[in-house]
Parts: sequence; structure tokens; C-alpha cells
Amino acid sequence: MMLANAAEFLLNTLIGLFTLALLLRFFLQLTAAPFHNPLCQAVVALTNFAVRPLRRFLPAWGWLDSASLLLAFVAQLLLHLGILWLRDFPLLVADAPVFPALLGLAAISLVKLRIYIFMYSVLIQAILSWVNPHTPLAPVLDSLTRPLTRPLRRRMPLVGGIDLTPLVVCIAAELLLMLLVIPLEMQLMRLF
Repeated sequence: MMLANAAEFLLNTLIGLFTLALLLRFFLQLTAAPFHNPLCQAVVALTNFAVRPLRRFLPAWGWLDSASLLLAFVAQLLLHLGILWLRDFPLLVADAPVFPALLGLAAISLVKLRIYIFMYSVLIQAILSWVNPHTPLAPVLDSLTRPLTRPLRRRMPLVGGIDLTPLVVCIAAELLLMLLVIPLEMQLMRLF
């Protein structure tokens, strides 16, 4: 039991970090982040071994890096399959609804991870704006968060010179997770 828990933790950590890197690569390209930044270069270096060969068969669609997104989905699918295997779930004799549920869980995991990426990017950006607004990470965080924070900043006045947009974004992200994403994930998990 303890060994299975350790293996599940290791699987979650390694595949989770790889998925995070793939999603970051996808969203950094989608938002036209400055790729000469050290963070962007690290993400590209960590994921190139898998993304570059797949790009030969699955080219990008405009700004959408379809290879990175597909690999992130497959990584989450393999993660869920691995966890079920470690928990001795009978995959080979499972009912038909189990496999669409696995696909749904992988997709929901990507949505959840995207929300966390955005939420933590906003939080780190807010903290850095007070501590060191000219850090090399600032342009990357700005490009990741700008598509959703810019419209809010136009509508929300500053309160005593303080931008409350990060607070509103984090509350909205938590509500989205709490009311939509996690209940849907729980519904799919009940099939296992």
C-alpha cells in the first residue's frame, strides 16, 4: 500500500510537471510571450524532445501549438490510466463508459491546470509588481495574463492607487473551479 502511494505520488509529480511545461509552452506561444526570456527557453528545452518530432505530423494551426496541446492531453490521459492501474482497477474488463470518462478526466485536468497557471501567474505578477516590477519574468507573466486582465483593468477603478484586478481574478478562478470544474471531475471519478 505504501509503495503504491509512493508510486502514485511520483507519477503525479513527474507527469504533472511535464504537462505543466507543455501547457506553458502552448500558452506562451498563444499569447506571443517573449521567447528570449529564460523561463520560455527552459520550457522549450524541457519539452522539445517530445514536441519537435510530433510537429512533423501535426503542424501548428496559426498561433495554436497543436502538438504541445495534444501531448499535454495524452500525458494527462496516461496519468489517469497509470493511477487506475496502480489502484488495481480492472481496465481490461471495464464497462464502455469508463473510456469516455478517462478522456473527460484528461480534458478536465487540462482545464484545471490552465486555471491554476493563470491564477498563479496573476498572483506572482501582483507580488512582483510590488517587490521587483522590472524582473525578467514580468514580460512573460504580462503576456500570459493580459488577455483576461486587460478588460477587467479598464472597467475597475484603482482603489487608493491599488489595482484590485488580481483579487477579482483569483476569486473568479476559485469560483470557477469550485462550481464547475471540480464537480464535473467528481462526477467522472464516480465511474471508477
